[in-house]
Amino acid sequence: MKFWDKVTGNDMAREMKAFEARVKNLPADYQAAWEEIQVNLWPRTDFTGRNLMPIFDRVLGLLEESVADGQSARKVLGDDIAGFCSALAGSEGAMSYRDKWREQLNTTIARKLGK
Repeated sequence: MKFWDKVTGNDMAREMKAFEARVKNLPADYQAAWEEIQVNLWPRTDFTGRNLMPIFDRVLGLLEESVADGQSARKVLGDDIAGFCSALAGSEGAMSYRDKWREQLNTTIARKLGK
């Protein structure tokens, strides 16, 4: 990856365009699920958002395989897409800003109490 692309985010923009092109080939219920997945995963991003790119790729691969198997989006993801995304982001270690701030606060308090 070129330095300029990394600084400007052009690499991520290209990846997201490629993801969107793949999503257009999915049925309507999968496209709606993809939008909901994005809404629930973007708050879990780090400053750049690069930590979510592999997660998005894997989820999109799951959706594509499910379409090939003839399953519905709700059968694959369940009724609680927010819970699915939370579990997915948690297993990948994608922390939200709130999680990072909580960890920083806990570390600071523990350091102050330890003195």
